Amino acid sequence: MPASQATAGHLLRLIRSGQATTRGELQSATGLSRSTIGSRLDQLFGAGWLREATTGASTGGRPSVRLEFDPSHAVVIAVDLETRHSRAAVLGLDGRILAERTEPLLIADGPDLVLDALASWFPGLLEKAGVEPSRVCGIGLSVPGPVDWPHGLVVQPPIMPGWDEYPVPARMQEAYARHVPAASTQVPVLVDNDANLMAYAEQRRFYPSCSAFVLVKVSTGIGAGVVVEGVPYRGIDGGAGDIGHIRLHDRTDALCMCGSYGCLAAVASGGAIAGQLAAAGIETTSGSDVRRHLAAGQPDAVRLAREAGRRVGEVLVTVVTLLNPGVLVLAGDLAGNPFLTGVRELLYQRAMPRTTAHLNVVTSRLGDAAALNGAAAMVVEHLYSPDTADDRLLALSGGV
Repeated sequence: MPASQATAGHLLRLIRSGQATTRGELQSATGLSRSTIGSRLDQLFGAGWLREATTGASTGGRPSVRLEFDPSHAVVIAVDLETRHSRAAVLGLDGRILAERTEPLLIADGPDLVLDALASWFPGLLEKAGVEPSRVCGIGLSVPGPVDWPHGLVVQPPIMPGWDEYPVPARMQEAYARHVPAASTQVPVLVDNDANLMAYAEQRRFYPSCSAFVLVKVSTGIGAGVVVEGVPYRGIDGGAGDIGHIRLHDRTDALCMCGSYGCLAAVASGGAIAGQLAAAGIETTSGSDVRRHLAAGQPDAVRLAREAGRRVGEVLVTVVTLLNPGVLVLAGDLAGNPFLTGVRELLYQRAMPRTTAHLNVVTSRLGDAAALNGAAAMVVEHLYSPDTADDRLLALSGGV
């Protein structure tokens, strides 16, 4: 790394990634002098972002000291916004959930009501976690729709009426400041699609060496998250992974919530199965009800979930052939054995053996906590990335 690029933020990235965890290793990696390294580390220590740990017993000289990111200096608030309920949590920077709340909340009620309701939960969550508002460094929001990530805008979401291009970050900041007046500064808010964040969390936690990773969430709708080389792939404007609206040639009778006919989500989502079960006289109103029926082994739900898995498997043949992932995770209300079996049947039947030879098809290990973990990780990785970290350090020092 050229010495001119080795700012304090870049040193932090080297330390957090484990590439350089001593002063000597930082000198070797950057070409900076020991005094310059010391000066930039002083900025990081002054902000409370670093701590020192001895690497072992002394053999007569000074003990070797390792530099570590200190996750205890701040917390993140994460929100998983679903169609009929939401989860919110306070998490440490290491991903530990310190306090959590889940309540019914209809996304169709619109952003003003929903975001204000969410913000009203935050004071109680912070109190339960034993955390002062001044320690909140950011808020991450997971939503079930496409997101223009750089601008935090939900774009043409089929199941989020009233949210299209609504200024979610600004509105969330305003609601947070009103409900948590003790907050000392404007807290940054980041928003992303739920499948993206679930994929990010699962890949980071359980499959860090997998360079091409796909997660498919099947609940009210169907969406996919793709992580390539450890980074979520969002497309040019947040539309990547919206596989629920791929058309099935033989189901032109199925009306989707997007207004089109034949979409995969209109045939094989939790919402679609809920409709089929209700039509058969089985009390079902949502994907959550389908999950409950599957847990009880209800025969019609089991049969329909397996059929849905086969339809999703048809589409995933193309996805897997295009991306050649090492891991495919199934998540959401239908992510159980009947659905998993259906996906595997079609996938291994239709895809070329070369495509699936090294593919691991599994269900989510984080379950309902995946989106919360992903939202928190999104905030942490953004705030402590080199450029953003340097801007924050400048602000802390009294600069612009």
